[in-house]
Amino acid sequence: MDLSKTKFTVDKETNSILVNREFNAPIELVWKAWTDCKIMDLWWAPKPWKAQTKSMNFKEGGSWLYCMVGPQGEKHWACAEFTKIEFQKTYQGIDYFCDESGIKNTEFPTTQWENHFSSNNNTTVVNVKLTFSSLAELEKLTEMGFKEGFAMAHTNLDELIISKTI
Repeated sequence: MDLSKTKFTVDKETNSILVNREFNAPIELVWKAWTDCKIMDLWWAPKPWKAQTKSMNFKEGGSWLYCMVGPQGEKHWACAEFTKIEFQKTYQGIDYFCDESGIKNTEFPTTQWENHFSSNNNTTVVNVKLTFSSLAELEKLTEMGFKEGFAMAHTNLDELIISKTI
């Protein structure tokens, strides 16, 4: 499994992580894969974990409540609240750990996400900027395996694209 295709740049001065990834698919397909929860459930979690959506309303002011389900059936819940959406260009929001009802767990980091999509011939580049309120929150998410998990999830999406499952 080649995790090196996902590039990470940590900027400790701005408490942010920049993620860059190119997918071998047109922007229409990549956008759908990042915004349709039925497709996200197929790739968002690093194997052997699975993503499982409880609810999603992909619109400004909407949210995605989901969990990561582990091999022993354990569940870790998260919620993404969408604050800005420009079709096939960008979406932004706040992501946080929570319980099954979406109540925020303040013991874990809250992240501001900015996802940008651009077409490059028949490939799509996705640039993600994650911003944290403190360096300690950035480091906590990194220690939890964010980089490895996100890169593995991107590889899952590559496999879906290659298999033409989406």
